[in-house]
This record gives sequence, C-alpha cells and structure tokens, in this order.
Amino acid sequence: MAAGGIGGGVGGGLGEVGGERLRRWRLVLGGEGGEGTGCALAGRDAAMDGALTALYGVGSEKGGRGRERSAGLGGSAPSVARWLGDIRTYFPSSVVQVMQRDAIARLGLSTLLLEPEMLEAVEADVHLVGTLLSLNKAMPETTKETARAVVRKVVEDLEKRLATRTRSTLTGALDRSARVSRPRHHDIDWNRTIAANLGNYLPEYRTIVPERLIGYGRAERSVKKEVILCIDQSGSMAASVVYASVFGAVLGSMRSLTTRLVVFDTNVVDLTDQLDDPVDVLFGTQLGGGTDINRALAYCQSQITRPADTVVVLISDLYEGGIRDEMLKRVAAMKASGVQFVTLLALSDEGTPAYDREHAAALAALDAPAFACTPDLFPEVMAAAIERRPLPIPDTAVGNRT
Repeated sequence: MAAGGIGGGVGGGLGEVGGERLRRWRLVLGGEGGEGTGCALAGRDAAMDGALTALYGVGSEKGGRGRERSAGLGGSAPSVARWLGDIRTYFPSSVVQVMQRDAIARLGLSTLLLEPEMLEAVEADVHLVGTLLSLNKAMPETTKETARAVVRKVVEDLEKRLATRTRSTLTGALDRSARVSRPRHHDIDWNRTIAANLGNYLPEYRTIVPERLIGYGRAERSVKKEVILCIDQSGSMAASVVYASVFGAVLGSMRSLTTRLVVFDTNVVDLTDQLDDPVDVLFGTQLGGGTDINRALAYCQSQITRPADTVVVLISDLYEGGIRDEMLKRVAAMKASGVQFVTLLALSDEGTPAYDREHAAALAALDAPAFACTPDLFPEVMAAAIERRPLPIPDTAVGNRT
C-alpha cells in the first residue's frame, strides 16, 4: 500500500526496474527473516520502513504476540506525535488517514487523542472526528478547544465541498414542486408547457396552441417544505453523524425549508436549535450506546404538522433495540398520511455497512427501501423526495432487485 507512491531506485547491480521492484517488495514485506528480497534500505527508505514497522510489524498490535521489534509507538503521546509527523512526511494525505485509523484500531491509541499535542499532529478527517466525538465525555477541558478546532476544520472542508451543490439542487427541486397551473407570463416554464401541449400543434401555422400553461410559483407563494433528519448516534454510525450534521446545517440555512435535526440512541435529543453551527451539533451528540428507533420515530411523528409537505430521513443501520412492530407501524402511518419517508443505512463514502436485513426488508415491503447513500448522492435523494418522484436508489438497495 504505502510503497506504491514512492519513487527512486536501488543499486547493487540490479537494473533500475528490478531494483525498484525489490525495494517496493521489501517495504511491503517488512524485512522479516524469510522475506527473501535481500534488499537493504537506507536513509529515507529506512525511516519510512520504521514508521510502517511501528504500526504493522510483528508484535505491534495491542495485545498481539510475536517477536518484539526495535521500532514501536510506545505508550506516550510524544512518541506517537513524532510518528504522526513522520508518516505525514513520507506518505500522501489519503495514506496517512488510513494509517491513523489503523493505529487507533490496532494499538488502542484513542485515549492519547485526549492530549492537545496529539491532536495538533494528526491529519484530520471524518473518521478522526468520529473518534473524537466518541471520546467527548472523557475529554479534559485543556483538550476541548483543540478538539473543536480539529472538528471545525473538517466540517468547514465538508461544507465547501457539499454546500453549493446541495443548495442549487434543492432550490431547483423546491421551485419545481411549487409549479402552478395559472402562472404569470414571467413565471411560465416554457419547456414543460410545450411538452404538455404537443397535441395542440397546428402544422399550417407551425405553432402550438398552449391550452395548458405550466409555471413556477412565485417565491412568496411557494409552500415551504419540512425536513426531519433522524440520526442514529450509535458508535457504528460515526461517519454518518458527521455528514448528516453538515447537511443539516446546509438545509437549515435554506429559507424555503424548515429543517429539524434529531439524534437518538435509547434517548432522543432534538438539536434543531444548534443547526446554525454543525460543530455544536456534533459536540451535542453522544456516540455509542443502544438504539431505540421506535422511540425516535415517535418523537419525529409528533413534530409533523403538514404531512404532505414533510420529508423524514431516517439514517440508521436498523439494529433496533426498541419495539420492532411499533416502529414499522409508525413508518406505515407516516407514509399513509403523505409523508415522504427515506431510510439511509449510511450517509458516508464507505459503502453499505452492516445492517439488520430483516428490518430493511420489512421497510422495503412498506415501499420504503433502505439503502446506503454517499454524500455526493444525498442532494439528488433529497431533491427527488421533495418533488415526490422515485428516489435514485442504487441497484444494491434492499427491495430494489429489479
């Protein structure tokens, strides 16, 4: 993995291509006694190999067994901070983020993230934010400001990437959903009007008689839509919580939408009043704990005042700890009242997560198929829900096997 982006060659009488191949294999195999390359490393390559060995070498994994290596991260924040600085020097950002995640998982370094010098050394990404949020309650005051700065940087980067496209996509959807049949001249949607009146074409005049006009409603007359984001904050949903909080802030900034953000585990917390700052939303969550989807949907259902103009988005892996039948009855009742109900198994770039297939199939039977959604697809999903047209569901979605 790590050696793939490294240039340069090795001597020793080998050709440049063969020497480079041996060098890469040596970095991948880690120099164990039987690795067989016979390739010695020096300088930058040796330092890079030490950084890899500290994480992936035999005996490096927490609780693992094997020969002890001279390299290692040790148990102190300074040594880990130095290692983090090394890998940022030797590897591209995408590789650094993977190595950081592996270090936290393999070596049990989560608690060291509670120290400011560690946070200043890390490469911030969505997964790191999820880890920090899971440690939020244990975080000392001296670390909290540094942690907020790290989280804010990631959130601002995500907003830059996602906000413009989300607003433009949903603004178009809201305009189209507010079409009227007697528009003023400057509100006429000519493309749709022509399409609706093709049967009235007069060939002798080479024109269409527009018996039916289709137009957009004026902004002040357009009906506001209501969106409720209902987010499972169990530990496995960390990345989804981060993305959903950013999208919640973006949707909350749109005047044509009324947005509510609800997070839940076995308790339900309404964070709508913090939507103007997604960092506050994230630090208002509490990753981990159980799951009571039924209880969360009961709260969301109680907040619906205009069902036909409401979109409820449940983001959960559907591992329900509450009352399953009641949960399904609530979904059915909301759909029957006119609510557009969307179930996302994940809102992240990680693909389809582990999820409760029985519950997903039951929702699909209610015409509420559950599917994983990338952040880039989310605006299209919301636009389709607002316009009450079929959702752009991936072929792998539960209940979408056609």
